[in-house]
Amino acid sequence: MRLGVPRRLMLTEGPIARTLLTFALPMLAGNVLQSLNGSVNAIWVGGFLGEAALTATSNSNTVMFLLIGSIFGVSMAATILIAQHLGAQRLDEARRVVGSSASFFAVVSVAVAVLGVAFSDRILAAMHTPADAMPLAHDYLRIIFVAIPFMFMYAFTMAVLRGAGDSRTPFMFLLLSVGLDIALNPLFIFGVGPLPRLGIAGSALATLIANIVSLAALLLYLYRRRHPLVLHRGETRLLRIDGAITATLVKKGVPMGLQMVVVSVSAILMLGLINQFGSHTTAGFAACMQVWSYVQMPAFAMGAAVSSMAAQNVGAGRWDRVGRTAKAGVAFQTIVTAVSVALITFFARPLLGIFLPEGSPALATAVHLNLIATWSFIFFGVMMVLFGVIRSTGAVVVPLIILIVTLWAVRFPAAASLMGRYGEDAIWWSFPASSLLSMLFAVLYYRYGGWRKARMTPAVVPRSSPSAAAE
Repeated sequence: MRLGVPRRLMLTEGPIARTLLTFALPMLAGNVLQSLNGSVNAIWVGGFLGEAALTATSNSNTVMFLLIGSIFGVSMAATILIAQHLGAQRLDEARRVVGSSASFFAVVSVAVAVLGVAFSDRILAAMHTPADAMPLAHDYLRIIFVAIPFMFMYAFTMAVLRGAGDSRTPFMFLLLSVGLDIALNPLFIFGVGPLPRLGIAGSALATLIANIVSLAALLLYLYRRRHPLVLHRGETRLLRIDGAITATLVKKGVPMGLQMVVVSVSAILMLGLINQFGSHTTAGFAACMQVWSYVQMPAFAMGAAVSSMAAQNVGAGRWDRVGRTAKAGVAFQTIVTAVSVALITFFARPLLGIFLPEGSPALATAVHLNLIATWSFIFFGVMMVLFGVIRSTGAVVVPLIILIVTLWAVRFPAAASLMGRYGEDAIWWSFPASSLLSMLFAVLYYRYGGWRKARMTPAVVPRSSPSAAAE
């Protein structure tokens, strides 16, 4: 039986720029919410618990990002595969992908959480976490690991919806998640009424509860609205892990997941260098990371948007729309990111001062490194958008190689080898240098590489072959 695809889920029609912008704006707003959530939590932790606590969350969140990256590719591969099936008018196949990949994703996420709990202390020690921050990082990270399966399944469900052309529903429930997290943080950190004073562990517990409640509410909403991709009673067979689908998820998902791992490992390596200069320097970097999360938002939002939109058009054989989607995505993100960089550079001291105690020596460090590194996110954004279009066909290996070369073979060795001569500045300048190189490689591969010939599976074959019109 072949089911029809509701028109509201399709990204293969309408004006390119307007359709992309309409689809991307809820993603951008969602990224704003998530960054706001992290910033508010950092204000509570850094402003009231001190620099050691902020350093602890910075180290722990870097580890969490690594764990997310370890199974990120499975989610992204499923999203692209669902989008391609919908573009090819195969709703029944898209539902098969949802069921099988959800089961596989759940099993892997639980395994990641278990391993994370077992090895959390060793990971923190390997990162050279400062001694004054180690006990705090231990308490925070162990609770975050308990939250990992709920966080991953929540993120997976929202990614599936975006692959199906729906970016508004994920935004609605991000409002719920962020609102809960922000409201619960001070209650559990400081203890209110019968609630115990948990300190930094309370911040992690707030995140755990917010994700559990939001995931349950999102699933209930989808079932009540009878979303075309949800599975009902009598369809449990679709939850069986399908060998062919799993093989595709692994084959395409592992390289995409490894891209996140490469970025995460690079961050951990760089943080290890930064930690050697002490808690003040790490706290300054952590404050910059809070501000930078806003600068990166247009790139992440547009990269995800063009990936879903391009994947549906790949499935539909609309290669002209794929190329125009890439151009519109690069233009939008470059304009927004450039404006963000200018504003954050001009208002650096008051913005960074939000996350650091008054008179902290870390503030001067933060302002200095922000001036050096912030503008590199313009290059990063172009790369993210082009990678988003490239992976929509299933081409995932070359972007991984580009990241390995620029982050592991350029950024970290350059910073480590030049630290003795230039101190902290060697680390800060390695960011724009490696980002520029990544962008140049991405542009070259988009223009001249063979990514248009890649396929997720033989089942989704475009009705017309890719050509130079994709440009």
